[in-house]
Amino acid sequence: MSDNSDPTHERKAQDLRILVADDDPVSLRVLEGSLRKWGYQVLVAKDGNEAWRALAAPSAPQIAVLDWMMPGMDGATICRKIRSRSREPVMYLILLTARTDHLDVVSGLEAGANDYVTKPFHHAELRARVGVGARVLELQNRLAERVFDLELALNQVKQLRGLLPICMYCKRIRNDKDYWQQVETYISDHTEAEFSHGICPDCYEKVKGQLE
Repeated sequence: MSDNSDPTHERKAQDLRILVADDDPVSLRVLEGSLRKWGYQVLVAKDGNEAWRALAAPSAPQIAVLDWMMPGMDGATICRKIRSRSREPVMYLILLTARTDHLDVVSGLEAGANDYVTKPFHHAELRARVGVGARVLELQNRLAERVFDLELALNQVKQLRGLLPICMYCKRIRNDKDYWQQVETYISDHTEAEFSHGICPDCYEKVKGQLE
């Protein structure tokens, strides 16, 4: 299959920035070249500390491919630090490792990695795993947008908007079903307001004889 066989993938790739971090210059160059060839925007880091600074920045890439063993800070530690933040941005983390033992893989995933690729990596596998990350991020972004829209709609439902048809004599309000309701009933149905009943001085003067 050609690298340009999926135009939709290419359009989505252009919108994603990926960090690749590896202290091996050859491996870093191959990773960067492959990702750029597939249409991604690439930021490179030559050690763990440089990678952490890039991922902790406000404009951090959404996907990171991190070598496990790096000077300064290893990939698993970076994953753990990112996941421990109280307000973590949506980020997909892939560990690149020569370790193949199942316990090592479990350790990396428990540290906060979403996926892993073994070294030396296969180009088709790396592209597929990065593509999975891109789809996950797209779904998470869509979900966040839906949640925002639902919260906005709920807030609008809880607000009184527009003109209220109110009787000039009894002060009842006509609802959407053409029923006339007391003001407090209508407001309670359309907002989160609650009422406590009392009597104002003017009304007290009018009815105090009835109360005695």
